Amino acid sequence: MTEIKRIAIDTSKSVFTLHGVDAAGRAVLRRNLRRGELLRFFERLPPVEVALEACGGSHHWGRALAALGHRVRLIPPQYVKPFVKRSKNDRNDAEAIGVAAAQPSIGSVPIKSVEQQAAAMLLSVRELLVRQRTQLVNAMRGHAAELGVVAALGEKGLRELQTEIVAADEAAVPAAAKQAIALLGREVERIEGRLRAIEAELMQQHKANPLSRRLAAIPGIGPIGALNLALRVDQTQFASARHFAAWLGLVPRECSTAGRQRLGGISRAGDERLRQLLVLGATAVIQHAKPGRPATSQWLLNLLSHKPRKLAAVALANKMARIVWAMMTSGKTYRPAPAA
Repeated sequence: MTEIKRIAIDTSKSVFTLHGVDAAGRAVLRRNLRRGELLRFFERLPPVEVALEACGGSHHWGRALAALGHRVRLIPPQYVKPFVKRSKNDRNDAEAIGVAAAQPSIGSVPIKSVEQQAAAMLLSVRELLVRQRTQLVNAMRGHAAELGVVAALGEKGLRELQTEIVAADEAAVPAAAKQAIALLGREVERIEGRLRAIEAELMQQHKANPLSRRLAAIPGIGPIGALNLALRVDQTQFASARHFAAWLGLVPRECSTAGRQRLGGISRAGDERLRQLLVLGATAVIQHAKPGRPATSQWLLNLLSHKPRKLAAVALANKMARIVWAMMTSGKTYRPAPAA
């Protein structure tokens, strides 16, 4: 039997497509397996390199296959896509994963443990509830605006809107509309109660995590942002702080050729939530930037003097990301720069 050097797996909910190659790169295995058959198949194989696309469920299968003695690599999806042939199907996807894994310059995603996934899951639940609350509030404001009732932004404006809806006469706001908007209001209150409980639990996690506490000392990074960075970032997979900032999508997109460097807009690659937290934190720092304040450096004041505030916020977020990487790799605490 031909010795298999590498097996690439295109995962799905129930059917898994395998593509195996030998030392010369020739395809020697093409097979579909049901979910319950996958581990039984790899139990009978000698240790071999297994490549999967880093997607939903890939960390689970990575742990399971590694426990059987196989060498598992999780390849980022954006590195696999260029190798997919014209006709997209499961077999071509599995072959593309194997070709991408064979490239020496393509990195892989570290396999997360069950504890790491569980710790970060509460953060994802909070993000989902925040989005649901935003949708409900927007729906309340939209329905009220159809009846000519508007209010200021923020929680105070929402309370004023609810009070005005309740006090409106029947001719302006019918009883059916009041009932519908009140139902949305109760859903908002229910979600806010759950968010308060989740945030209290996250604060306990933040206080128990030494890295999260150190990162929270950086101006613009709060407990939620620090905990996200501590639980979702493996600093060892980045060669430098610049690589970490590029992974977050905080550097310009490049389209250079013939020796001419052409830089475009911000690439927005990587983890969208981490990038959002850093940019929002940088925006908050800029809003309070004044000479003499601890978080206001001369570099930031010079940047704001000749650049738009949004551009300065991205530049400051880039700098914050580099500081985060340096603190993670060195284990040192944050040392604030002298105030301008």
